[in-house]
Amino acid sequence: MARLRSVTLASEELSVTPSAVSHRIRQLEARLGVKLFARSSGNLDFSLTTEGASYLARVREAIAALQQVPAGGPEGRRSRLRVAVTPTFSRQLLLPRLAAFRAAYPEIDLVLQVTIPFLNVTAEDADIELRFGTGPFTDRETVHLQSDEVTPVCSPSYLQEMGPFDGFDTIDAISRARLIRCPLEPWRSWFSACQIALAEPSEGGAQFNDIGLVLDAAVAGFGVALLRLQLGASWLDSGQLLRLSPRNAPSPHHYFLCWKPGTLQRWECAAFVDWLREALPSGIHPDKGKPGF
Repeated sequence: MARLRSVTLASEELSVTPSAVSHRIRQLEARLGVKLFARSSGNLDFSLTTEGASYLARVREAIAALQQVPAGGPEGRRSRLRVAVTPTFSRQLLLPRLAAFRAAYPEIDLVLQVTIPFLNVTAEDADIELRFGTGPFTDRETVHLQSDEVTPVCSPSYLQEMGPFDGFDTIDAISRARLIRCPLEPWRSWFSACQIALAEPSEGGAQFNDIGLVLDAAVAGFGVALLRLQLGASWLDSGQLLRLSPRNAPSPHHYFLCWKPGTLQRWECAAFVDWLREALPSGIHPDKGKPGF
């Protein structure tokens, strides 16, 4: 039921009535003395409360323990989980947090594969796939993982050479800069936020198809890039890149977790999805990074 988040869907899968499912939920909550689900839409749909999410994690740990072969028998079975991730996301947001996942689920052997944003190419079939785009993806079950905001940045040396850019929110300021282009993070997001009547640049300046390469190019003095505030936090924190404006603009592209129908019936897949949604940054900090404006 926690997987489907719907009494109606749970009742269909269990071949019982919705009222029977609701009754069992009330019985469980009464027995435990905690509220596990926050209900809405006439008590037919629900989401896990904080206590419910904690209890679910313990249940999954117990199920995992029961799946192990008793001592004295063959070696206990391990679960193999294949996750396809985009390059910059894996380096900046996933890998720094994987030690916590390994500590929580030591019985899961995690295999990471690189996927190309938009093209959705993987080295082999994956259990869980991170996709970057606008969604939805009709060939997979999908959950929204993270949105972000962008802001223009450049290296200190480039700012000293070509600046100042006075907030980088006028045609004059933008025309004096070399714009680093990337189809994954279009400049029209910034133009629209600043109400600037400019078309998406199609020539001039360097172009890359990877967000991490865009930011590395900005560090090397190629020009001005759009930086995702959560994904690019390390470039700002280190002082390698400086913000050119105090303003942020919402990116049109988001991160999604995707999987084939039925995949979350495997406990290790459901555990990874729940863990990653809890582990990622929950908010955007508008004042992130050293100002260069």
